[in-house]
Amino acid sequence: MITREGTRREVAADCLACFGMMLVIFAMLLTSFQLAIYGDPDYKFYEKEYQKYHVTDSLGMKLDDVMKVTDYMMDYLIGREEELSIVTEVDGREQDFFNEQDRFHMGEVRDLFLGGLRLRNGCAAAALLLLLGAGFWKADFKRLLPKAYLRAVLIWLAWGSLLAVAFTVDFTWCFTIFHEIFFDNDLWMFNPSEDYMIRMLPEGFFSDMVIRIGVTFLGMTAALGIVFIIWRKSIFYYTKIWYNRLVQSVGW
Repeated sequence: MITREGTRREVAADCLACFGMMLVIFAMLLTSFQLAIYGDPDYKFYEKEYQKYHVTDSLGMKLDDVMKVTDYMMDYLIGREEELSIVTEVDGREQDFFNEQDRFHMGEVRDLFLGGLRLRNGCAAAALLLLLGAGFWKADFKRLLPKAYLRAVLIWLAWGSLLAVAFTVDFTWCFTIFHEIFFDNDLWMFNPSEDYMIRMLPEGFFSDMVIRIGVTFLGMTAALGIVFIIWRKSIFYYTKIWYNRLVQSVGW
């Protein structure tokens, strides 16, 4: 018989687990940014994008030099370099690839990116506390966590679907709104005739990167969902089924 106290405990555990899983998925979303941007240490994705959008022709640079600039820029964004400055050959002459506007904007981008990673860590810690709180109510984790994860996935999927439609319909508008939300100036607006960085990173590059982030996020979400399914049913249960099928197929 389920008592009123038992019902309250179950509801409390459900709420804590659901909020915890919402934070877990948000942490995975932020992690997907890091994996999509830095998951390839040789930056092969960037190299393919430069070839796709004819960046070397636009800049008058060799691909090796563009990749050196990329490697330095990525080190700066992750905090391994203090100053965004690298001298290379552009348009037939040796010069600093980045100008002052580049340095200011990329400094803001670095703060945003590193702040996102710190937020990711905070969300993961908060999620752990919420899930431990659910355990305090003597929750059945094998039942509770997969159910809470499914609820959280459906909520995020709804929001993600709306964003996907918006990006598909008008990526430029979404790109502009993103910058207006996260930056309080217009120094993210570059003139291709004067700024090399916007020639190296055209709008098409960012559109492809968004797709890469989305695919990474969906892959992580699906992988964790599979883990929960296996954990709930238990690997021994599936092993028994596979064994029985094997026995039937060979006629033992």
